[in-house]
Amino acid sequence: MTTNNLVQKIWSFCDTLRDDGLGYNDYLEQLTYLLFLKMADENKNKYSLPDICDWKSLVANKGGELLDQYEKILKTLADSGGMLKKIFSGAQNKIHDSSKLQRLINLIDEENWTSTGYDIKGEIYESLLQKNAENSGAGQYFTPRSVIQTIVECIKPQPSETIADPSCGTGGFFLGALEYLNRSKLSQTELKFIKFDTFHGWEIEKATARLCLMNLYLHGVGDLKKTPDIQVTDSLKASDIKKVKIVLANPPFGKSSSDIPTNDAKMAEKDGYFLREDFWVTTSNKQLAFLQHIVNMLEDNGRAAVVLPDNVLFEGGAGEIIRRKLLEDVHLHTILRLPTGIFYAQGVNANVLFFDKKQVSKKTKKEVWLYDYRTNIHHTPKKNPLSFNSLLPFIECYNEKKRKETWGQDNPQGRWKKYSHEEILARDKVNFDITWLKDGNSIDMDALPEPDVLIGEIIDNLEIVLNNLRNVKDSVS
Repeated sequence: MTTNNLVQKIWSFCDTLRDDGLGYNDYLEQLTYLLFLKMADENKNKYSLPDICDWKSLVANKGGELLDQYEKILKTLADSGGMLKKIFSGAQNKIHDSSKLQRLINLIDEENWTSTGYDIKGEIYESLLQKNAENSGAGQYFTPRSVIQTIVECIKPQPSETIADPSCGTGGFFLGALEYLNRSKLSQTELKFIKFDTFHGWEIEKATARLCLMNLYLHGVGDLKKTPDIQVTDSLKASDIKKVKIVLANPPFGKSSSDIPTNDAKMAEKDGYFLREDFWVTTSNKQLAFLQHIVNMLEDNGRAAVVLPDNVLFEGGAGEIIRRKLLEDVHLHTILRLPTGIFYAQGVNANVLFFDKKQVSKKTKKEVWLYDYRTNIHHTPKKNPLSFNSLLPFIECYNEKKRKETWGQDNPQGRWKKYSHEEILARDKVNFDITWLKDGNSIDMDALPEPDVLIGEIIDNLEIVLNNLRNVKDSVS
């Protein structure tokens, strides 16, 4: 069975459960619990669960006994301590029809979920999120897998480096980095570091953090005794944030949740403004707050790739101050303009900012490279999704040791172009929102005919319309 067919099969059953009042998020949660048990059963040598959690006995059970066993399994896992407790704390069965629960278990039992070389469960989650977004608008900023893979290929994480995501969601960036790291021949010391010390994440939603921990556990990160560093909190207000070598993130758009307390006087929020002593500027813009937060998370010479909306590139006030600081105090070196149509909300424009936490030496050319993969590009999440192959030309440009522009007089449609710091600083409000390609859908005002010619064409068209109307009138009279 192909992944698409499997996704559709899983999704169709969600419609059945919705008749019983089970929402998308509830279904995803129950599906993840059961997938966890099935995948643990497929790898008993790696994941040792309590005897009651035996998958085969769950498959064989029926009726009320099935409901009882499933609920006991969830409670047992929640009481197991360590990582299992963190994953299953508060977990409850929300499928109260035993026949439907059995059908879902049988559906999951038909497949071997760990035999493939890619994350089927992740694709199912992405599909469910898309369906949810189509109905409710939720999950509109879920990072497409192709974008995550592209970012990781550019950042090139190394086995000894720490990686953080201050809004980690279900751990997409972590899984992308892990897949990249696992391509190398790793020593036992490096494997141990990746298993316990590489990843550090913050997620404000408990249910989402649960999925992240489960994803990491099933991919070999952490064990039953030691849990990966995933904290359920608003990272903008978290205290004692460890410095890391790499930050990969797609911070949430919109307002911050102000109902999460903080005991740190240096980190607070008042009237929608983020008050941080370590920020360059106080702002109510969540994306600008996260951008400053990420800069402060980095070690010296650390590097980051951050997905941010267009307003970060041109917004005045705090935005202008931050952009100037990114040029003067931090080495912002690359911007990837992403196309519209890749997120689940229409018209969302986003970019990836790549920067290093270091000042540019006098010997280094002070310039920012831009790759425009937006102008005259069209993608949709369903019919024409953005693929990793679509972004391969950008990866090649990014990783060239000696970067060369693809744009020039001989190639006016080249998408890779550099601008000096002086050119950008001279722009109004230090605007990063730069375009140079001709939009095929726009009207070239310089190429328009003379006014008398335009007027003549309008008159001719109107006369044609009038003649057609007269013919219609004659035919019905």
